[in-house]
Amino acid sequence: MSSQNQTPNIRNVALVAHVDHGKTTLVDALLRATGTFAAHQAVVDRVMDSNDQERERGITILAKAASITWKGTKINLVDTPGHADFGGEVERALTMVDGVLLLVDAAEGPLPQTRYVLQKALARDLPAIVIINKVDRQDARADEVLDEVYQLFIDLDAGDEHIDFEIISAIAREGKAMRGIGYPDDDADLSALLDTILEAIPAPEGDATAPLQAMVTQLDASEYLGRLAIGRVVNGVMKRGETVALLEEEFLEGQPPLKRRLSQLMAFEGVSRNEVEELSAGDLFVVAGFPEVEIGDTIASVIDPIALPRLVVDEPVLRMTFGVNTSPLAGKDGKFLTSRHLIDRLNKELLGNVSIKLFETGSPDVIEVAGRGELQLAVLIESMRREGYELQVSRPEVITKEVNGKKFEPQERGVCDVPDEHVGTITQELAPRKGRITDLRSGDAGRTIVTFECPSRGLIGFRSLLMTATRGTALLHQHHMGWMPWAGDMPDSRGGAMVSDRMGVTTGYALDKLQLSGGFFVHPGETVYEGMVVGECSREDEMVINAVRAKEKNNIRTHSHDDAVKLPAPKIHTLETAIEWIAGDELVEVTPKNIRIRKRHLGLEERRKANKKTS
Repeated sequence: MSSQNQTPNIRNVALVAHVDHGKTTLVDALLRATGTFAAHQAVVDRVMDSNDQERERGITILAKAASITWKGTKINLVDTPGHADFGGEVERALTMVDGVLLLVDAAEGPLPQTRYVLQKALARDLPAIVIINKVDRQDARADEVLDEVYQLFIDLDAGDEHIDFEIISAIAREGKAMRGIGYPDDDADLSALLDTILEAIPAPEGDATAPLQAMVTQLDASEYLGRLAIGRVVNGVMKRGETVALLEEEFLEGQPPLKRRLSQLMAFEGVSRNEVEELSAGDLFVVAGFPEVEIGDTIASVIDPIALPRLVVDEPVLRMTFGVNTSPLAGKDGKFLTSRHLIDRLNKELLGNVSIKLFETGSPDVIEVAGRGELQLAVLIESMRREGYELQVSRPEVITKEVNGKKFEPQERGVCDVPDEHVGTITQELAPRKGRITDLRSGDAGRTIVTFECPSRGLIGFRSLLMTATRGTALLHQHHMGWMPWAGDMPDSRGGAMVSDRMGVTTGYALDKLQLSGGFFVHPGETVYEGMVVGECSREDEMVINAVRAKEKNNIRTHSHDDAVKLPAPKIHTLETAIEWIAGDELVEVTPKNIRIRKRHLGLEERRKANKKTS
């Protein structure tokens, strides 16, 4: 390859790994090590996880970029999510880079998402540097983990050039690394890793003398500049103030493209974006002035506009409906209540999130949203409620497809790390869900690693059930592994719903009289309405109750213990547990302050009529 087709002083590299193996912590350490943060600057931990939910959940949701300079070479770092539900972000990030840093925990080894992100990197023919992180852990087993990584490359049919990867041992939290397997010295820093990036990751290919071609892989928004397009210059030079062509999805060769002037051109500098005059082939860009731009578009030369191949991501596997809140308590908490608000917000999400799709339903007030998994959809709903939206959502359903006249459904592979005494719980719970265990391996400190395969449908609600059964000691990771023939009906393990028959405020007296019938989701003193689900009873069908009944007042003196009502603590649903618990005829009402469960049809007669129609 001739030197004019490479940009020697740039490296573009993505950090890929399973959840919680240390990607974001390593980015922090690299930013510190290269002096990107001034010595006096206050630095928050996990600087790349800037979104509130990312900080609370301790996961990365959005792919983000930063840059550092080492020995005169600019290294663009792209931090990617580790959850399979955010795989669309991973796929987009990989189109911006020429190599990956594959982080693997020195104790846990490669897990399902490690396989997923590596598979995507190998599909794009990207070289990897393997970093065995957290070698300071008490239960670290770096040599064994390296063997498992080699096995993973072999399982994924990697070529010899990919299997011959560079190996780094690191303690990202302390900013230490060394080449090969071992424990970094006390005075070690990240020089070994940075030098390896310059040597093992190729400089970006691209001809700076060719007509401009740049791929848009991500969108952002600025209060001052409007919509921002983020991506990579593939060929040519991008100059501020120049007029360029925007080639959209429906662009056909030979037709006139949209023309726009590059009013602002920015590059990544550290964790901020600084204005620059021009960017050459291989660099990452941020541009303003394109209100119509979408992910996958090409920004090209006006004289010779040639579109790049569009970005393709895996299809969604789960869908649920988002509708306007129609409960009697609607409008009490939120600012955005109408279908117009809801559709505008979901369309905005669609612009920046390639793995979500929207479909119309028979009602203008309800829209169907399809995504990669429960977690991705729950994160979207949680973001909306924090922004002041009120909505009601249905139970997630799997998306099926037909192959040779037969019905197929999505299948997941899961890896669960549990204390030995709970292995029986997993096998017991997976059997009715049509799951099968493919591997059992003894871990450390009395724990077992259980690998299983199961229809996606069977895993709805499995995570919260597992957390309850193991008192939060289990670790569960799952990812989409393809399609399988429809596995048939699955048993429903939940009881019937206890449904309020009227509007009012719950009383301790009423709940006390009903507590033998089941468990409650509400405290005394909460406002409920007709059709709201206030608890779960032991029988299968619904139970209509009066939860607001007050004790009749009379002049007969009673013992004081009559008033001392003792109620067990109610089960307070989180957004995720509520979505998993509901049945097909129920909805979760989501507002900025409350999560309530309700029947689709609030009146008893309406429900009876609806049941007659479906039966």
